[in-house]
Amino acid sequence: MNDIVYRKWAYEDIIAVAALEKKCFSDPWSFSMLADTFFNENAITVAAEQGGKLIGYGFIVTAGEDADLANIAVEEGFRRRGVAAGILESLEQKAASAGVRRMFLEVRVSNAAAMSLYLKRGYVGRYARPRYYGDGEDALVMEKGL
Repeated sequence: MNDIVYRKWAYEDIIAVAALEKKCFSDPWSFSMLADTFFNENAITVAAEQGGKLIGYGFIVTAGEDADLANIAVEEGFRRRGVAAGILESLEQKAASAGVRRMFLEVRVSNAAAMSLYLKRGYVGRYARPRYYGDGEDALVMEKGL
């Protein structure tokens, strides 16, 4: 899938990001939350685009030498093709260039596909956050040194 372009979000992407967010998550971020992220100077964003169409996105929020992976989502027809890995790799490179030394994330304990990606990318499970999600599901907190 070498015809995929990974780039920073443009303001015009927020509508497509919000639509994909709704498709992918049971408790999606709202358009206004995503717009606030776009304008947050501590946010690093990546859009995955193929043929001018947004097929995935991700973003992190930095705090000094630490960053938290807020979200990664990929259009259903493009999953299991390395798009999420490409987004994550791009986010990690941008974070490292910004002085981030450690990346953290929370992942649903039921999300085996995401956990597999994170483990392959060198993330290590640190601890569980009971009832972290709105529906009561636990989260596993994972960390990676950059």
